[in-house]
Amino acid sequence: MRQCVQTPNAPAAIGPYSQAVQVGNALYLSGQLGIDPNTGKLVAGGVTAQAEQAFKNVRAILTAANFTMDDVVQVQVFLTRIADFAAVNEVYQKYFKPPYPARAAFAVAALPANGEIEILAVAIKK
Repeated sequence: MRQCVQTPNAPAAIGPYSQAVQVGNALYLSGQLGIDPNTGKLVAGGVTAQAEQAFKNVRAILTAANFTMDDVVQVQVFLTRIADFAAVNEVYQKYFKPPYPARAAFAVAALPANGEIEILAVAIKK
């Protein structure tokens, strides 16, 4: 069974997609930017602040679907500057604990809304 997940505690979709889709015990989250759900705008403060907000958005969607950060098994990180990799790792470690999810990081030319980081995640209910 496929179920879409929506929560006002994360930014509304800025296109034709769901915040997340649950299929059985798996939850597939759409990419999350550092957008404050209350204002609909990117948070100020650069990539570190945007990373913090993006992970808060991920957590809000997980919570809405009765998942936790511990259920995340895979993360993809998209950065407009690969030089921000170390700064993002500092934020990442605040939201995940060992054993860490599998992860990939990519440098991209641009992100929606002129974001500096986007986080994509998959969670599996234990």
